[in-house]
Amino acid sequence: MKKILTTPISYDQIKDLKIGDTVYLTGTLATCRDSGHKRVVIENRMPDRLDLKEGAIFHAGPIVGKDENGKQYMVSVGPTTSRRMESAEAEFIEKTGIRLIVGKGGMMDKTAEACKKFGAIHCAYPGGCAVVAAQEVEEITDVEWMDFGMPEALWVMKVKEFGPLIVSIDTEGNNLFENNKKIYKERFDKLV
Repeated sequence: MKKILTTPISYDQIKDLKIGDTVYLTGTLATCRDSGHKRVVIENRMPDRLDLKEGAIFHAGPIVGKDENGKQYMVSVGPTTSRRMESAEAEFIEKTGIRLIVGKGGMMDKTAEACKKFGAIHCAYPGGCAVVAAQEVEEITDVEWMDFGMPEALWVMKVKEFGPLIVSIDTEGNNLFENNKKIYKERFDKLV
């Protein structure tokens, strides 16, 4: 059965998910990278009209085009390495009330603890699929922080069955990437 999370994402929607599970997202998704995380965490700034509580963010740097009528559309939206946001993600989760973080690769202990404490999850989206991801964007509904430039701006979009997303940190703080590192190291040590 295909598991689809729908925004706003309640704790009940994600509490039973385990690392390795596959999910999809329908609803509102905002992009947020390094500069956006710093603005929220360090500068304590968030646009008044944008509420991320029980929402979803995508560590991604999109390319946006305009059609003949001037309407913006997503050309490509590939995931950015999530680990780049590790130093700010826990506080970002606490300040925004975000429930779903999506990016490339995994995150570390500080984020895993915040996911456990505040009821959030991190999911990995496959790298190299930026054009495929853009096709799952129904429309761009807003943009903030264009002073950062296109890839770092906070883009808000409607998506339908965006994914596949692999749960890499669950609400219990289990961490797929960090667990796998330990397993692979044990196997390597046995071989050596």
